[in-house]
Amino acid sequence: MPSMLICRLAPLVLLGAFTTSALAQSDAPFRLIVTHLEPPLVPNSVMDLAETLGYFDQEGVNVELVRVQQTPSALAALQAGEGEMANIGVDALLQAIAAGATDLRAVTSPNKALPFLIAANDEIPTVEDLAGASFGVGRIGSLDHSLSSLVLDSMGVDIEQSQIVTLGQPSVRAQALAAGQIDATTMSIGTWLSLPDTSGLHVLVDQDAYFAAAPLVNKVNAVPGEVLAERPDDVAAVIRALIRISRDFAADPQLWVDGMAEALPDADTAALDALVTSFATSWSVNGGMSADELTYTADWLYGTEDFSAVPPLALEDWVSFAPVDAALASLGAAAGMDPADR
Repeated sequence: MPSMLICRLAPLVLLGAFTTSALAQSDAPFRLIVTHLEPPLVPNSVMDLAETLGYFDQEGVNVELVRVQQTPSALAALQAGEGEMANIGVDALLQAIAAGATDLRAVTSPNKALPFLIAANDEIPTVEDLAGASFGVGRIGSLDHSLSSLVLDSMGVDIEQSQIVTLGQPSVRAQALAAGQIDATTMSIGTWLSLPDTSGLHVLVDQDAYFAAAPLVNKVNAVPGEVLAERPDDVAAVIRALIRISRDFAADPQLWVDGMAEALPDADTAALDALVTSFATSWSVNGGMSADELTYTADWLYGTEDFSAVPPLALEDWVSFAPVDAALASLGAAAGMDPADR
């Protein structure tokens, strides 16, 4: 992979509280709430490996990973004061702020790209053949349902012409597809690769095509206003560590594979190779905070059924660029992927 071209940012106007010091400001644990490390969660692994490979230590921040099962639990833990930062869905963040958690802000996105694809049985060779076929979704109006509708609509296909089957969690939908109970469904590439037997199945819409049709920021790391005010240097240090490791993975994907193989000795090496290849252009080498992408994501969410009663927020009401700008002031911006537009 070509090496990153690092260019210096133009001087950034930073909030006075943020510094570009190489060291963070506190020895107190900085609790980062994450979901459990599993092979499907390629971007989530950036945070795990930043801890195990010493990137947080190099930035002088004492990060303690707090494990939860699913992203809704991460938001709940953050609001309960069980951590300083949490990796959560943009949809969950917008809904939480609308419900009264008005001090929460997204500060970086180490896993912004959508890791999704549409898989189908071999009786569905093209997206046009989905008409009349059974399509598994979490629930009517769920994120996967709305996203798949957006993706297929861009390809001239109306998902509502399929027989929509509500099945809940992605793993359940994947098992239903493998068992021949449905004809197609959306799942993460990791879930696809974890299926023990894909005979009779194929990828109908791959990850690149899915993201091209739905260029949405999937998840962000959010912090409460109190953390931004009281521990700004720690927040910036965490972001520097995540940017640095993302750049190293982009330049040398084998570093990610080796790190994951050590963290998960039972992981399938071939699956890890396939996963890292699928994310070749998706690393958050500038912190994952493109204003255009974040705005597009919010605008799309506000048009979905789940957000029909949610009042839209201005970008500044749910995003703070100051911490990532502080990190980029010392690291410079990387060209080639992950735009740093404001």
